[in-house]
Amino acid sequence: MARVPVAWVTAIVLLAEAVGAVLVNGVLATVVDQQHMSLAGLDVAALSTGAWVMGGLFGLYLLTCVAILIRTAVQDRAPGRFGGIVLISCAVVHGVLGAVTVGLVGWAAFAFMMVVLGLLVLVLLAYGREHTATA
Repeated sequence: MARVPVAWVTAIVLLAEAVGAVLVNGVLATVVDQQHMSLAGLDVAALSTGAWVMGGLFGLYLLTCVAILIRTAVQDRAPGRFGGIVLISCAVVHGVLGAVTVGLVGWAAFAFMMVVLGLLVLVLLAYGREHTATA
C-alpha cells in the first residue's frame, strides 16, 4: 500500500520545515539584535531571545511530528492516541498558517502549507481506524 511512502515523505517535508523554521527565526533574532530594533519600547534582548525560543519550540514541535511519522512508517500502524492528536494539531496549525501566509508571504508559501496539510491529512486517513462491520 502507498501509505508507508506517504508517511516517509511527510516526515521528510516536516523535517525540512523544522530546519527552515529554526533558521528563519534565527535570522530574525540576529537582525533584531544587530539593528537594535524595538517594538513599542520592548527590550531588544527580550525580542531576540523570544525569536530564538519560538523558533526552537516550533522546531521541536515539528520534530515530534517527524518522530511520530517515522514510527508510524516503520511499524506500518496507525499512530496512538497521543500521536494522532499531535498530527491533527499539526494539520490544523498548517491550515491556519496557510491562511495567514497567503496575505503576508504570498501564494507560493500558501501552496507549500497546503501541500503539507494535504500530506498530513492523507497520512491520518490512510492509517485511520479500520471499522469492521458486525452482523
